[in-house]
Amino acid sequence: MSSRAEINAALQKLKKFSPTGYFIGLHIRFAAPLMQFQTYPEEWSQRYSERAYALRDPTIAWGFSTTGTCRWSVLPVPDPFSILQDAADHGLAYGLAVSHGPMQSRTIACFTHNKREFTDDEIETISATLWRLHEITEPPESLTKAQQEALRCIAEGDRHAAAAAKLGITESAFKARLISARERLMARTTAEALQRAKEYRLL
Repeated sequence: MSSRAEINAALQKLKKFSPTGYFIGLHIRFAAPLMQFQTYPEEWSQRYSERAYALRDPTIAWGFSTTGTCRWSVLPVPDPFSILQDAADHGLAYGLAVSHGPMQSRTIACFTHNKREFTDDEIETISATLWRLHEITEPPESLTKAQQEALRCIAEGDRHAAAAAKLGITESAFKARLISARERLMARTTAEALQRAKEYRLL
């Protein structure tokens, strides 16, 4: 199974546990996740964004302070802005916060339910699935020389034919290098691969 297929399978699995949605921030570095996924209702997502709740969210504060799992109902972090109550008022009545990984590349996620608390078995499965997501989205430490050259050509604005000529290879070989770079960086497009390579400081 390719990394992209495995990521999608894990997300589908997690969706089944979260009838009212989830948020997953993978490998948070410099305050921004390298990848993020969320399935919260549009109304709540908009409210959360408009009110800049991310800066004051007790689940995020908890996620940076420790690793493991914690039901929202027993979160040992103050919530002076009543964000969790606001979430409950929008149908996200029960929640689970999960945190994995080292501080410099932390994965933080929340899963929600509208009818009941998450069971211990569910928490165990969710945690294991998130840990696997964290592992398979670990940024590569390097790119091959061929992958770097191909991405640099794109960054410099070269079209495929011109880039292939510059590198002394066929256009199909050049395209193959771009595909391998996208796969290594788990990017859907070449533009996304280029962006990630820059973010990971691989170019």
